[in-house]
Amino acid sequence: MTTPARLETIAVVGNGIIGHGIAQVFAMSGKQVLLIGRRNESLARAIDNIRKSLEQFQSHGLITEEESVNTVNRIRTSTNLGDAGVAQLVIEAVTENLGLKHDIFEQLDSICEVPVVLGSSSGQPASALVDRVKHRERVIATHFWYPPQLIPLVEVCPGPETSVDVTPWVCEQLRNAGKEPVVIDKEIRGFIGNRLQFAMLREAWSLWAQRVASADAIDAVVRNSFGRRLAITGPLESADVAGLDTMYSFARSLQPDLDTSSEPPLAVADLVKEGRRGLPSGEGIYDWTKKDGEALLKSRMDELFRWLKCERA
Repeated sequence: MTTPARLETIAVVGNGIIGHGIAQVFAMSGKQVLLIGRRNESLARAIDNIRKSLEQFQSHGLITEEESVNTVNRIRTSTNLGDAGVAQLVIEAVTENLGLKHDIFEQLDSICEVPVVLGSSSGQPASALVDRVKHRERVIATHFWYPPQLIPLVEVCPGPETSVDVTPWVCEQLRNAGKEPVVIDKEIRGFIGNRLQFAMLREAWSLWAQRVASADAIDAVVRNSFGRRLAITGPLESADVAGLDTMYSFARSLQPDLDTSSEPPLAVADLVKEGRRGLPSGEGIYDWTKKDGEALLKSRMDELFRWLKCERA
């Protein structure tokens, strides 16, 4: 398969928190963006959210007011999936409904002429999306992390039928947009990031459910120890730095005691059944009526902007 000669227009299907963030990323890099949603009302909210995000970029000194205006002007919206035919790259960013994704990719396959590349920002592997797709060689997973405009990583995972020239082309476009693509050589559920993230969450939930320590203590251990190192050295680098023989021996001793449950703890399931969903409902493992969730989210966002400034410097 021959990839598009150049990328001028990208279509993003889905205007939720991931979709409008992806639209912002490419518009900021100078590309024309078509943001496709179901309703004009939700599309208007998405554009408003993009404006608010760009205001944050301005307040952190990363863009000028003129650049912010130009970014928004590069984005147009539509409720017609057929309009995606103008793009050279289409990225699906709808909710995790596999049936809906199958419908979208089937339609995109007939709407978009080859060699338009069809990507998916979800956690679904490419092979799970092509049941009704004829030109499977152009479908690839492009897993953005939230918030896409601030998190540099994009996990790129070709399917077994993806053409060999699609992956490097997609990675080039992502780098041009300021992202850091990582290629996953073998399809696997959850890709890399979510598997690592949930491995740690499983152990953290287990420790809390067994009352080994309070939630505050468990979170403090992560924040104030290896959490500070992980942005510099990943887990495999850290093990090599510490001495692989030492870490291997420690792992042989500790790993038999780590949680291997195939289901989350009952204590967490009970919270969910009771409607205690965490910050969105006001109470979860923590009582958020006694914690400043808004300040915590702002602090996290400020830290992401700090890293973005460092990377751009």
